[in-house]
Amino acid sequence: MLQLKSFTFNPFMENTYVLYDETKEAVIFDPGCYEKKEQEILHSFILAEGLKVKYLINTHCHIDHVLGNSFVKKKYNVPLLIHQNEVIVLKSVSAYASNYGFPAYDESEADQFIDENDQIKFGNTILEIKFVPGHAPGHLIFYHQDTNICIAGDTLFQGSIGRTDLPGGDHQTLLSKIKSEMFTLPEDMTVYPGHGPETSVGTEKEYNPFVGKRARF
Repeated sequence: MLQLKSFTFNPFMENTYVLYDETKEAVIFDPGCYEKKEQEILHSFILAEGLKVKYLINTHCHIDHVLGNSFVKKKYNVPLLIHQNEVIVLKSVSAYASNYGFPAYDESEADQFIDENDQIKFGNTILEIKFVPGHAPGHLIFYHQDTNICIAGDTLFQGSIGRTDLPGGDHQTLLSKIKSEMFTLPEDMTVYPGHGPETSVGTEKEYNPFVGKRARF
């Protein structure tokens, strides 16, 4: 059975997720671990659970979601998977990382491109993918039907949506994609966002002020 462990790292309070099943194979999503103590927290969990990391995946490549990419790639000798549209987003991080207080940021490169027609397979688990741009040009979400888990990155939050004023963002695209892609998922599916607490598809369809039935914006 698929299991999920979340960590909150860096000053942006970014959520990093580890998914694993009974085979002990695992994937790491959006490692925000920049400080050594944060990296140790993540690694201690991997060791304690006896996990074998198979993939590193970025839902998108804004700085807060990629600070630990290099650490994870080197520590576990795994490939980094992103959408091709995120290449320029990832490459640009090194140019501004020090301005955000991360002078020791270590640049990483993608090893494999993925999109909505692909699947992520590890252990006995298969994750499906949806393409939900708007917050970032190549933003992907990942979901598992059997356990009703969705790794949503910065698309949909509890009571909010991802910001769209960054380069490559588009507000109307994000609104449209949340409705056409995320809101077609089961209403009882748990949404694990890139920041803040988890929510559900049904709750956001009803109450989200940006895209729900009672939208105010």
